[in-house]
Amino acid sequence: MRQVLAAAVCEGLESLGLPVPDVQIERPARPEHGDWSTNAALVLARQVGRPPRDIASDLATRLDSIGVPHLDRVEVAGPGFVNFRLAPTWLQELLVDVVHAGVAGYAAPDLGRGATVQVEFVSANPTGPLHVGNGWLGSYGDAVGRLLQRCGWQVTREYYVNDTGGQIRSLGTSLLARRRGESVPEGGYQGDYVADLASRYSGPDTSYPAPPSQDDVVAAGRWAADRILAQIRSTLDRMGILFDSWYSQASIEDGGAVADTISLFDHKGLCYVDQGALMLRTTDFGDSRDRVLRKSEANGGDYTYLAGDLAYHRNKFLVRGFDRVIDVFGADHHGQVASLKAGVEALGVDPGRLDIRLGQMVSLSDGGDSVMMSKRSGNFVPLHQLVDQIGPGVTRLLSLVSSIDQATTVDLAAVRSQSADSPVYYVQYAYARISAIHRVRQQRSIPLDPIHTVQLSLLTHQRELDLLSGLSQLPEVVAVAARELAPHRVTAWARELAGRFHGFYHDCRVMGDNVDPALTQARLWLVVAAGIGLQIGLALLGLAAPETMLSSELPEAPATAPPDPALAPAPASVDPAAAPPDPAAGTAE
Repeated sequence: MRQVLAAAVCEGLESLGLPVPDVQIERPARPEHGDWSTNAALVLARQVGRPPRDIASDLATRLDSIGVPHLDRVEVAGPGFVNFRLAPTWLQELLVDVVHAGVAGYAAPDLGRGATVQVEFVSANPTGPLHVGNGWLGSYGDAVGRLLQRCGWQVTREYYVNDTGGQIRSLGTSLLARRRGESVPEGGYQGDYVADLASRYSGPDTSYPAPPSQDDVVAAGRWAADRILAQIRSTLDRMGILFDSWYSQASIEDGGAVADTISLFDHKGLCYVDQGALMLRTTDFGDSRDRVLRKSEANGGDYTYLAGDLAYHRNKFLVRGFDRVIDVFGADHHGQVASLKAGVEALGVDPGRLDIRLGQMVSLSDGGDSVMMSKRSGNFVPLHQLVDQIGPGVTRLLSLVSSIDQATTVDLAAVRSQSADSPVYYVQYAYARISAIHRVRQQRSIPLDPIHTVQLSLLTHQRELDLLSGLSQLPEVVAVAARELAPHRVTAWARELAGRFHGFYHDCRVMGDNVDPALTQARLWLVVAAGIGLQIGLALLGLAAPETMLSSELPEAPATAPPDPALAPAPASVDPAAAPPDPAAGTAE
């Protein structure tokens, strides 16, 4: 519809002898301003030297005479906006489009056109269980991958396993100390999980007084990291967060990729030595200062994290050849963005191909003060414990309700007490109700007539039009969410559509003796279309579309959607998905 209106505006301006700008057709923020609006007159006013409202009036008159499909009337508002009010026929036609496209085809814009994109996310060091702080972004990265895949990109989801370096040695030192019954050295890992691992470790006997060798330390660290990583994978699997690749940092370093990358920089004349340290001229590419690639011998002579990261990104862009790379980092990586971008450009890669998204800090409280999380101090809540308490679906949606650039405090006491009223249940309950309607139809042997034979013009109730209007927004929501890497926009849409469906369910009978059979057919197809939309939204968020739900899980949907669907009332006393609803209580009949 946006394209139809934009074409009509262009035709109208040309017929008036006016230049044609880049016409923008937008949905007004307030419904009373119409279905769509354009600011074309405001854009042209200065260029043609006329008051914008005069241009808007001429354009409105011309659009009335053109005969735009589904256009009811055109209005001029404010300083020169042109507002369009459409007949219900455009939404009825949309219903046919949704049904014909189905789950696979509706709201699936081909933005990526087959380009390859790698999304790296979570990548938490395997030095302790995945805690809520560093696991919170897992749902985000997974949802971004789902969005991009739906919009035509070839997506690879990757977890970068930091299985070498100082943190692995520190983990090994901590494990061996606990095995000997000693205190963990300063800077080591303090959590109880280290003691548990130490009790199960059967490596070299290090109980003698002499310090263990570096080989023993590294072996113990890698043994522990393997087991921790297995637990991390299990937790992510429970949440439906799956990776196409688990890429080892050790493979980068042991395979000589870091040295090869430094040689590439050196060949370009971008390296120099300062006080024994090997430096990279990142200031040539906009960084605030040059960066160390290899420490001086006095400081151990090790490669820096940046050197390893640049070797890894060289592998992403120049070896595996991804067209685009998206890195999802925690807020503590803020200082790495400029140097990583500069280093990628130094490799000869357009830095615009690298998109770094930073999630803000997550803290937890349990009815009291919030707690920041740290593996080294052992002060954290494992993500699997949160999943145990509130379920994977609620955990996922909680992390997808708002943009990742907003700091989050999760009150566990509130989440536990409100889990039955969570927005995830509110949305899933809408789909369960849709499934219940289909089962009732089949139980009563009511056929579903071919859609081209159905009088969709009967769908004129405001609840019906509201539901169709919500469905019409999904393609735009998906496209914007993919472009902005913002899955929280899909969350907001799914919650709103669920509210619109619950309102329709309450006010519009679908089947029954008092419902015209022709209207029943139209409403059944509207229910089908709503189910298609909810399936798409839930899948993009990584949530199930359940056909039934336990009565203890179901909040009673109100007659009208509350301002915040998370504030649904108490659980329902019956399961409408398990038996035909009571005609007095619902509208499946």
